[in-house]
Amino acid sequence: MAMTEGLVPITRTYLARYYDKYPLPPLPDATTDLAARLRALSADLAAVAPIAPDEELLEQEAAGIPAHKIDENLWKNREQMEEILFLINTSHRPVALQQKSTPEDAEIVCTLDDIEAKLKDMLKNLEQFQLKNADNVFNTVMTYMPQDFRGTLIRQQRERSERNKQAEVDALVSAGGSIHDRYALLWKQQMERRVQLAQLGSATGVYKTLVRYLVGVPQVLLDFIRQINDDNGPMEEQRERYGPALYTLTKLVLAIRLYLHVSLARYGQRKIEKDDAAVLQQAVVIYTKEFLKFTEFIGEVFVNAPFFISAEDAGAVDARKSDEYKETIIPAGKTHEVILSVEAVNSYIAWDFSLQQGALNMDIGFHVEYISPSGEKTLILPYRRYEADQGNFCTVSSGSYKLVWDNSYSSFFKKVLRYKVDAVPPVVEPALSATEL
Repeated sequence: MAMTEGLVPITRTYLARYYDKYPLPPLPDATTDLAARLRALSADLAAVAPIAPDEELLEQEAAGIPAHKIDENLWKNREQMEEILFLINTSHRPVALQQKSTPEDAEIVCTLDDIEAKLKDMLKNLEQFQLKNADNVFNTVMTYMPQDFRGTLIRQQRERSERNKQAEVDALVSAGGSIHDRYALLWKQQMERRVQLAQLGSATGVYKTLVRYLVGVPQVLLDFIRQINDDNGPMEEQRERYGPALYTLTKLVLAIRLYLHVSLARYGQRKIEKDDAAVLQQAVVIYTKEFLKFTEFIGEVFVNAPFFISAEDAGAVDARKSDEYKETIIPAGKTHEVILSVEAVNSYIAWDFSLQQGALNMDIGFHVEYISPSGEKTLILPYRRYEADQGNFCTVSSGSYKLVWDNSYSSFFKKVLRYKVDAVPPVVEPALSATEL
C-alpha cells in the first residue's frame, strides 16, 4: 500500500488559506456599466422593430444570473464568442455593410473587423487554456496511479472516451446542429468527465472493473478527486473567491452579443450610430483584455494549487511493492504458465513481471498464446527474453489466453519470478442519470 504519512488532506479550508495568497485584482468599474449600457441600447431598438422570440430569450439571459460553476461560465463565454463571430462574419452582415454603401457603413465595418480580430484571438486563448487545464488535472491524478498496466488502462479509457466525445460532436455538426446545440453537448460531455473523475475516486461506474487494481493509490487522493466538485467541496471556495469577476464578464459578453444581434437585424431601418459603435468597441476591448487577464491569473492559481503536488510529496511508492503480486520459483529447464479466461471481446490481458536479480543479471523467456474453444493455439505475443516487462493488449476473441515464462534454456539457474496478470473486462461508459446531469 502507498504510504500517506505526512500527506495533508486537501479540504476547502486548506484551499482557502492557499487562495488568500492570490487575491484577484478587481475589474474596472466600466465593465458593469458597459453591460448595462448595451442592454439599454438594445431595448431602445425595440421601437424600430418588435423583439423577436430568440432576441427575447437572449435578453433574458443577458439580464439573468450566470451559472455558478467556473468551468460552466468558461464554456458559456466560449459559446458567446463563437455566436458573435458568426453574427459579424462578413457573409452574415447586412448588405449595406457588405457593400460599404456609405462612409458611415465603412466605419462600422472597421469596428466589426476589429471586434472580430480581438474575439478570434481570445477564443483561441480560451480553447488552449481549457485543453491545458484538462490535461493538467488528468496528468496530476495519473501521477498517483500505479505506474503499471493499471495506469495504462485508465489512460486508454480516457483516450477512447475523448475520441467518442469528439465523434459525437462531429456527428452533431454534420447533422446541422447550431452553435448552441454544440455547446450544450460540450457541457454535457464536461459533466460526464466530472462523473468519471468521481468514479475513478471511488472506483465505481466506468472504473468498477478496475476497483481491485487500484492498490497503491493514496486514499487521500481518491477522496479528493471523488469530492472535488461537490456543491460544498474544495472547488466551492474557488467559486466564491473568483466566480463573481467571471460572472461579470459573462454578463458583459452576453450584452455584447445581444446588442450586435438586435442592431444588425435592424440595420436596414436604423444604422448604428457612431457613439453607440464606440460603446460597443470599448466593451469588447475591456472584455477581451479582462478575460485574458482572468484566464492567465486563474491558470497560475490552478498550476500552483496545493492539490497539484508530486507523487513523492504524497508518499506514493512503487506499486510493485503491493501484496497483489505473486512470486514463484521456476527451476532450470522448466516453464511457468498462467491461463486467463476471457468471456468478452475488448477485454484486456495485462501483465507486469520482473526477476529477482543476484550477482548475475537473469532473464527469462516470455510469450502469450490464444487457445480457441476447439484447442487450436495462436501466437499473440512472440517469444522474447526479458529481465522485466509490463504490457497489455485488447482481445479480439473470447476464450483462453496462456502466458508462458520459459526457463527451459537454462541448465543451471533457477529464476525467481514476481508477477501480476489479469484479464480486465471491457470498460463500458454508463449513460448519465438525471440526477448526475
